[in-house]
Amino acid sequence: MQLQVPPEAEGERLDVLLAEPLGSRARAQRFIEAGQVLVDGAPAKKRHLVTAGETITVDEADPRPVPASATGIDVPIAYEDEDVLVVDKPAGLVVHPAPGHRGTTLAELLAGRTAGGEPERPGIVHRLDRDTSGLLVVARTEDAHRTLKTELEARAIEREYVTLVEGRPPARTGTIDAPLGRDRRRRTRQSTDTDDPRDAVTHFAIEEELPGFTLLRVALETGRTHQIRAHLHAIGYPVAGDPEYGTAGQLGLGRQFLHARRLAFTHPRTGERVELTSELPEDLASVLARLRSG
Repeated sequence: MQLQVPPEAEGERLDVLLAEPLGSRARAQRFIEAGQVLVDGAPAKKRHLVTAGETITVDEADPRPVPASATGIDVPIAYEDEDVLVVDKPAGLVVHPAPGHRGTTLAELLAGRTAGGEPERPGIVHRLDRDTSGLLVVARTEDAHRTLKTELEARAIEREYVTLVEGRPPARTGTIDAPLGRDRRRRTRQSTDTDDPRDAVTHFAIEEELPGFTLLRVALETGRTHQIRAHLHAIGYPVAGDPEYGTAGQLGLGRQFLHARRLAFTHPRTGERVELTSELPEDLASVLARLRSG
C-alpha cells in the first residue's frame, strides 16, 4: 500500500494516520515496529509527525515476529493491541533477567513495547520456564500491568498446559494441592520438602493414553516456580524429558514436554474476555506422533 500525506494531515502521528487504512492503531504500530512502513523510502518511528506530501509505503504482509537476533530465536506474536501483547514463547528463551543467567531475555527483546512493574522486566505479568513453550501475556502500559497482576492474584487468568508424563495416573482427573518451595537438599528444585512452603494448586485431566506415557491437560490455580513439573514429580508421574525432575533426553526430547496451550484473561481496558490457543511445537508434536504410531 502506498499513500501520500494530504495537507489536512500535516503534523499527525504516523500510527494515527495509518490507523484507518490498516484497521486499527495497534495494527499500524505492529507494522511500523516490524519495519514494514517507510516514509519517503526510510523506516520511521510510530511517533513520527507526518508532513504534507510525504510518501508512505506499507508492506502489507503479516507483521513479522519480534526478532531475537542475539539468540537466533524468533518470538511469534499471538495477539497485540495498545494495552497488551501475547507472545507464543519458543523453548530456550528466558522470560526475564535472573541471577546466574547470561544472554538475551524476552523482556529485553520486547523493550520499548511493554511497560509496568519492575524496570528490569517491564510489562511481565507471569512467566514460563526457559524450556517451556507457549502463551504468555505481557502488559504494554502501567495501568494494564496493574490490572493484569490483580487478575492473576485473584486466580482469574486461565492458564492451560499440555504435558506428557511417564506412566499412567490412576484417576482420569485430579487436583494436586501441595505447598511448594525450594527443596532442602537440591537447591535447583522446588518440592514439598521445603523450609519455605507456599500454596500451590494444580488440576489435571487425562487427555490421551499412550504406550508407557500419558498426555495430560493441566490447569494452574497458582503459579509457583516449576509448579507443574514439581507437582507431577511429587505424585510419581514426572514430565517426559524433564532434566530436573525426570529423565533428560527421554524419547529423544531436548527439553521437558510441557507447552502452555491456552490462555484466557479479561482485557484490562475493555473488560472483554480474550482467549487464545497455541499449537504444539514441532519437537513435541513429532514425539507424540511417534508414540501414537506405536
